[in-house]
Amino acid sequence: MIPQPPRRTGFFEHYEELIRTWTRRLRSRQQAEDLAHDTFVRVLEAKSAQVEQPRAYLHQTARNIAVDAYRREDRREAMALQAFEQSAPTCGDPEHFMHAIQLADSIEHALAELPLNCRKIFIWQKIEGLTQQEIADRLGLSKNMVEKYMIRTLRHLRDRLDVTAP
Repeated sequence: MIPQPPRRTGFFEHYEELIRTWTRRLRSRQQAEDLAHDTFVRVLEAKSAQVEQPRAYLHQTARNIAVDAYRREDRREAMALQAFEQSAPTCGDPEHFMHAIQLADSIEHALAELPLNCRKIFIWQKIEGLTQQEIADRLGLSKNMVEKYMIRTLRHLRDRLDVTAP
């Protein structure tokens, strides 16, 4: 007999409701579908076997993912602005600002090519300022493994940004 994964009953019946709710909030069906996808991936990958209120759990998970995405976008814009302020002369050269935006986009695209753990570790360490031990505890990995993921990520970024640098 094939072992069955933990039951996730009750989640799929709320899919359309989740899409409708988040389409209204985000004003985009495509973004709502992406959010619903990410929500179901997170729910299905969760280690908890039974959830008492699947509808509430789904909506809270979607809310958390949406807030995280908003914060990442806000941080990305802040990083570009900070890079502009540090590199631009006081007269406010628009070329430097555009270069900072392009660099942020290049980093984002290069990160998207990496596995999820590499991206998480990079963001948590470089943007949110977590230590490698804190990240290891969050992911249930050894500190050594977190370091290996970070090295892999930094090498990838170096290789990709060297290729795309003007």
